[in-house]
Amino acid sequence: MVLGRGGMVAVLPLVLQRRVATRAAQGAQSPGTVVRIPWALRLRMQRGAQRRRRGQGEVAATRPGKLLLRSRRPELSQPSWQTVGRWERPQLVSAGWKHRKAYGDYFQLEPLQEAAPALQPPAADAAQGPSFAEMGLQPVLLTGLEDLSISRPTAVQRLAIPALRRGRSALCAAETGSGKTLAYLLPLLDRLLACPEEPSGAPGPPSPRGLVVLPSRELAVQVGAVTAALCRPAGLQVRGLTGGGAAGGLRRQLRAPPPGPAVLLGTPGALREALRRRFLTLERLLWMVLDEADALMDETFTEPLEQILAHAPLTVGAPGPAGPGESRIQMVVVGATFPAGLTETLEKFSDVGRFVTLTTRSLHCLPPHVQQKFIRVKGKDKLPELLQLLKERSTSSGAVLIFCKSASTVNWLGYILDDHKIKHLRLQGQMSADARAGIFASFQKGSVSVLVCTDLAARGLDTSSVQLVVNYDFPDTLTDYLHRAGRVGRVGSKAPGVVVSFVTHRWDVDLVRKIETAARKRTGLPGMDSSVNKTPPKGG
Repeated sequence: MVLGRGGMVAVLPLVLQRRVATRAAQGAQSPGTVVRIPWALRLRMQRGAQRRRRGQGEVAATRPGKLLLRSRRPELSQPSWQTVGRWERPQLVSAGWKHRKAYGDYFQLEPLQEAAPALQPPAADAAQGPSFAEMGLQPVLLTGLEDLSISRPTAVQRLAIPALRRGRSALCAAETGSGKTLAYLLPLLDRLLACPEEPSGAPGPPSPRGLVVLPSRELAVQVGAVTAALCRPAGLQVRGLTGGGAAGGLRRQLRAPPPGPAVLLGTPGALREALRRRFLTLERLLWMVLDEADALMDETFTEPLEQILAHAPLTVGAPGPAGPGESRIQMVVVGATFPAGLTETLEKFSDVGRFVTLTTRSLHCLPPHVQQKFIRVKGKDKLPELLQLLKERSTSSGAVLIFCKSASTVNWLGYILDDHKIKHLRLQGQMSADARAGIFASFQKGSVSVLVCTDLAARGLDTSSVQLVVNYDFPDTLTDYLHRAGRVGRVGSKAPGVVVSFVTHRWDVDLVRKIETAARKRTGLPGMDSSVNKTPPKGG
């Protein structure tokens, strides 16, 4: 019998017992000598003992208590009280999932708290933190918040509103569903109200004082509705510009009574086209927001985004709101992750080194209040598993989002659901703008509770009614997984919700192992950056 780590008693094979006895005899003259067993050897012996107990029909004893990770194999479950060290290599359920015998295995991450991290109080001695009124926001904005039935700031709002009211350009990074939209809208609208609009001279194209650039029509419509509700008591006009298309359509969207729209929200393609045709000017711009920045840096948006930035008065060295050396426009970059190319793009137009970085504690972490289940299945078994999930849910269980990788899979899966009389909607990027316009709005209203979609619905869209997310096709990156998982357990959701992921391919297993390791160690997911101040390596 020898002491292992933490006072554990390890039973050694006969050969090792003789070696230990010899070393103990050599150190007999030194009282208190302890022979320690290497961690890897002790773990191997424990596995052998567990296999022998199972062979004898004996069930391994586990300490009672709440679980952090629940496995089909009880010996691989991890209780919530157990902590895995930063440099330790935990035994993973998914370690053998690339083997054909692993099909049917699963594990799930149990929720450790009821409320979203964004709703947690800032400290133990501060039950609620500062209110919106205590942050110094103007009364008309507080009236707009009452109309939206919002009374309590979230963590990112408590962090960002005071900082942005001081007029500095900023990078605001926070987890999905944490309330980032209000975190930038409230202080920037407060600035518009504090700077009365000067009467314009000769009539010309619309020239908004605030601009929000968003990656999709659906997100622009959603953020536009929130902006309009906040601006209505103040009498500020809001317009949305989406879809590109014919010149007449762009002009109709920009049409507004004098003095024109104070705030404009648009997608990169539509904004570029309006600027090119001189239907729009950015001469009076006070602030600009790049929302969902990682999506905006997709190769399809890079060129339009650079042309929009080139039209804005972002010259480095011009007098700005915080003094000389700042851009004259306050720029806010918002997202959960930021690609390396963002730095190079912004540096062409602004001094990125002067940006203030605002990040929350839960950034890049798995949602601790959402149950997440990973199932190793064959490709042919995904459809029966999905149908069983949908048929077992009651009509009062909330809405369901089913994510697929491609538009063709969305359409194919839709035909199958039609055959099984399951009412649903489909949303994918190959649909026309007119077809997509009302689909997500209908889903949010609750007329249909199942939405089959691509990653088009994974970013920024408010899905507070959703209580189940199914990754029918496992996402390609950890970033995509976080965005999909963020569709449940959002601020304003009635229940935390559940995420179920079908793990089919060998390359999916690599991502699952990283997720499981991060969950066991209680750390953020690897390989993500929330800073635009770091210069990317050359050739990377």
